[in-house]
Amino acid sequence: MENRIETVCGEGENRRIDVFAAETADITRSRAAMLAEEGCIAVNGTKAQKNTRLKPGDRVEILVPEPVIYNAEPENIPLDIIYEDNDLLIVNKPKGMVVHPAAGNYGGTLVNALMYHCGDSLSGINGVMRPGIVHRIDKDTSGLLMVAKNDFAHNGLAAQIKEHSFTREYEAVVYGNIKDDAGTVDAPIGRHPVKRKQMAVVYQNSKPAVTHYSVVERLDGFTHLRLRLETGRTHQIRVHMAYIGHPVAGDEVYGPKKVITELNGQCLHAKKVGFVHPRTGEYMEFDSELPPYFIRFLQRCKQ
Repeated sequence: MENRIETVCGEGENRRIDVFAAETADITRSRAAMLAEEGCIAVNGTKAQKNTRLKPGDRVEILVPEPVIYNAEPENIPLDIIYEDNDLLIVNKPKGMVVHPAAGNYGGTLVNALMYHCGDSLSGINGVMRPGIVHRIDKDTSGLLMVAKNDFAHNGLAAQIKEHSFTREYEAVVYGNIKDDAGTVDAPIGRHPVKRKQMAVVYQNSKPAVTHYSVVERLDGFTHLRLRLETGRTHQIRVHMAYIGHPVAGDEVYGPKKVITELNGQCLHAKKVGFVHPRTGEYMEFDSELPPYFIRFLQRCKQ
């Protein structure tokens, strides 16, 4: 059943409608922004935009539709589970696996496998169900992902990501020789102004993005890097490395047109995650081995 909320803004109110609606309806800000775009939020009887600013005395109506029924089917797909308890699990995702179903990829995804493994024990936050998914990595990026088994764990982990207190370290091979042993790319990322399916460093309609990197080894025509994300924007590492002139090897979107066929996509691995367990308060950190495709490419670059 849909939930309709009507309220009047109090004295001193001067917030965006998506922030106000998220707090009032107890939903995420991204969900509130989506509701605004769908015409489900009105201010003084007029449909609001997600960036509408409220004033004291404004009448706000919020319609929160019943969550869309998730129709993905459980599939018996093997999972490389690094850790699991009653609240969460850490999965080592292989290269080539899509995280959640979408147009063109309705089966064979990590979500299909999780539904089989966990049954009903997955969080269902954000309305449109991507059960258990707290953060994601691209199809052709391998490595560690956290999965929440309940909404309590999901909220706790998501808060750490928002506060940038969540550890995410990657390793990558990039084109060219990076001269400095370490550095930081601090450049905002948003939707590409022309190629709408791509992200880019842009200074309008963008969000802050910070990537720290250090050189592991210099190779023949490539550099092996360790990278730490301070923020978590879509395609962040791939966009930032391309921005400084060293795109990730094999990246068919942000790299050179010449494809490295043996890689079948970018040479990028989510190697480490660290977080405070939302129930126990204990800091936990997990590391993964570099996958075979990554090691083979390193060896090739040393010959």
